[in-house]
Amino acid sequence: MSDSIAALFQRLTQGVYVVGVAHAEVRNAFTAAWVMQVSFDPLLLALSINPHHSSYELLKQGQAFSVNVLKKGQLELAAHFGGPARADKLALTEWTTGRTGASLLCEAQAWFECQVEGEHPAGDHVLVVGKVIDGKLLDPKAEPMAYRETGAMDGASALFPDVFDDA
Repeated sequence: MSDSIAALFQRLTQGVYVVGVAHAEVRNAFTAAWVMQVSFDPLLLALSINPHHSSYELLKQGQAFSVNVLKKGQLELAAHFGGPARADKLALTEWTTGRTGASLLCEAQAWFECQVEGEHPAGDHVLVVGKVIDGKLLDPKAEPMAYRETGAMDGASALFPDVFDDA
């Protein structure tokens, strides 16, 4: 991909989110940037997840997920949930559960809770569509974190260094 194409992709506005998944009493959460609204009626969100990610199996079994919108400046929190799955990952932050059991972060700007409606192969990822069943705006004055703020966190800056140099 040429630098000009990479610069084009960088212009797509993407937020940074922590996606919570659960099945029975097992919970996990991971950082994601590939989340978007896909419908008003019904209200649907979609996320893209690597099917080899440890949370994918929890998502499939639990058939639900949460999308926690991070605030500008919460890079440390994004990095924490971007790390490998481990038993105490949720122990280091304040959270609660919603109707589906998925993790809802108390320090997020907002959260959505979704029931899985379907999934579709999407290259090396799977696109999961969820119907929004609940949501809450926790901090109306905060600005959402932009993907560009993540810099080298997910390795994209190594693939496209010119795009992230000005971040």
